[in-house]
Amino acid sequence: MGTHSLILTLDLLGVFANGLLGGAAARSRDLDLFGFAAIGLCSGLGGGIIRDILLMHGTPVALTNPAYIPTALAGTAVAFAVQIEHKTWDRAFILVDAAALSLWATAGALKAMGDGLGWLPEVLIGTITAIGGAVTRDVMLQRVPAVFTQGTLYATVAIVVAAIQVSFIGIPGLSTGGATAIAIAVGVGLRLIAYWRNWQLPRGLDWKIGQRAQESPGD
Repeated sequence: MGTHSLILTLDLLGVFANGLLGGAAARSRDLDLFGFAAIGLCSGLGGGIIRDILLMHGTPVALTNPAYIPTALAGTAVAFAVQIEHKTWDRAFILVDAAALSLWATAGALKAMGDGLGWLPEVLIGTITAIGGAVTRDVMLQRVPAVFTQGTLYATVAIVVAAIQVSFIGIPGLSTGGATAIAIAVGVGLRLIAYWRNWQLPRGLDWKIGQRAQESPGD
């Protein structure tokens, strides 16, 4: 499979998965059919559109390739039509989320590599592609994007996946598809482990300087 076909495949798989996640978010807010479609499209297409705008590739591929919008709506339709039990969905949600995150991180990194950017911009573009749809979805739902709040590793996983994709391409004897498969496998595994073990990044450090000053003698 050529690089272009690989990116397209990863993109569409990520679009479907993120459309499904957007539909699940719409269901949690009890939105109507139009609300489902709007949130699903923003969730499914947002990361790729942001990526293509940053790379200055002209009109984003999500708006020029006729497969993208129907794929996003198909993922959304599953969440609209299927009433999933809470416990079952909790397990399925994290797996779909891990897959979507990893698929888009690799697709974004590969597309940036095609432009000959340095390794750091390539990792950055991969990360933005992976989290862009989720951020757009949360903003539309009027909530602080989950990627910015306390929770299990999310953007960190995208960074790791994109970094593996970028660094493993140069390994002799390892094809682009092989590097991508490794990056996705690591991303899915890391995201699931982080969820089950509740791994989180530290929050802002609190040195309590003001409190110490109040407790010092002479106050």
